[in-house]
Amino acid sequence: MNSVVPDGVSWFPDRAPRSSAHSRAAPAGRRFESSVLNQKFATSGRVLPGDCIGDKSKRAYDGYLKLIETRFGSMPIGAIEDKRARGDFKEFRDSFSDTPRKADYIWTTIARVLSVAKDRGRISVNVCERGGRLYESDRSEIVWSAEDIRAFCGVASVELQAALPLALWTGQRQGDLLRLTWKDYDGTYIRMRQSKGRGNKGRRRVTIPVGPPLKAALDAALKEERSAVTILVNSFGRPWTEDGFRTSWDKAFKKTSLKDLHFHDLRGTAVTRLALSNCSVPEIASITGHSMKTVQEILDAHYLGGRLELAESAIKKLSEVYG
Repeated sequence: MNSVVPDGVSWFPDRAPRSSAHSRAAPAGRRFESSVLNQKFATSGRVLPGDCIGDKSKRAYDGYLKLIETRFGSMPIGAIEDKRARGDFKEFRDSFSDTPRKADYIWTTIARVLSVAKDRGRISVNVCERGGRLYESDRSEIVWSAEDIRAFCGVASVELQAALPLALWTGQRQGDLLRLTWKDYDGTYIRMRQSKGRGNKGRRRVTIPVGPPLKAALDAALKEERSAVTILVNSFGRPWTEDGFRTSWDKAFKKTSLKDLHFHDLRGTAVTRLALSNCSVPEIASITGHSMKTVQEILDAHYLGGRLELAESAIKKLSEVYG
């Protein structure tokens, strides 16, 4: 229990572990690095949230794992199981407080690693099971208006513009749209399996009827000579990489006077547009692939509060009955 961490501070050298679980002598070599981080399951994707994540996310989580290994790799298993370790993990998280999202990702990665280790019997307790987030993001009221879309299209390449109707008429994530292939479109429907979720059961299959504006755009693109299998392509006619698309999108966005709009907000915009078109929560969920609970939470907490269109519609309906 007196192993020294890289910065010269000992792991709890002042007193013995308090619980029977901590009283077990950790065999020599049973360290965080050898017993937890370096196991095959730690790099198989099971440690990370979801089985299928983008290349950028994989690289980011690899970076977080390396940071954790550098800081805690020599930490004895007995110390990891000590409830005081939570304070050390939080202190490490707080060292990145100037970038709250990164700090939260590091905390999430630690908690996930320990969760898998506990499940596999390598540790007896996960001291990071609950809490620990620094970053709070409220995208309330942030949707793309028609004026926003026109402003972006005024500076964006045709390749970037092609992503807008796909996002607005399907409500899918950026990564899923970039992976969408022509085989997924039969002229009437888009059929796809979403990439986010825990295992195949969590990754929803959705069948999306293609609305007239999106159909016109897709059919026009089909008439062009294309070698790429994906619907969205870069200026070279090749499938986008996630990094390439994100970089090009950000460069175009900076040319506008728009503020605080993200590509992901197009998904919320799609939910909002469906709701404003009098679609029910089950109908919206069938398009976007959200659970009905999530759709309702999106509508309640983020996208429909204070919408003038809904207020006017409500008063119109009230007037028809009582006016």
